[in-house]
Amino acid sequence: MLKLYAMFLTLIFLVELVAAIVGFVFRHEIKNSFKNNYEKALKQYNATGDYRSDAVDKIQNTLHCCGVTDYRDWKDTNYYSEKGFPKSCCKLEGCSPQRDADKVNNELIGIFLAYCLSRAITNNQYEIV
Repeated sequence: MLKLYAMFLTLIFLVELVAAIVGFVFRHEIKNSFKNNYEKALKQYNATGDYRSDAVDKIQNTLHCCGVTDYRDWKDTNYYSEKGFPKSCCKLEGCSPQRDADKVNNELIGIFLAYCLSRAITNNQYEIV
């Protein structure tokens, strides 16, 4: 019984290892695919509550961001021309969707720092002690 348990743990570890290697090898394709799909979701955004719009709202609420790179990404969408920024872009509690850029989240602190960290590690820009 213990050997079976050890075999399952080994199998799970190998699957995780393969997934990590595949993710590392195809990281640029994954990033580009995510960016393209997110841009497409912004273009098709509406407030009717379909799954794409819900996903965009959840991402923007969770990460406290607005758009793919910043709030200016919304200016190319039909939703912005009709109603302004979506409510999920608001920095302040209870703000209404307006076209004022100073009332929306334009900071991607978490994503930016993660990107900077991964770039520094990838480029070997760390100090060896």
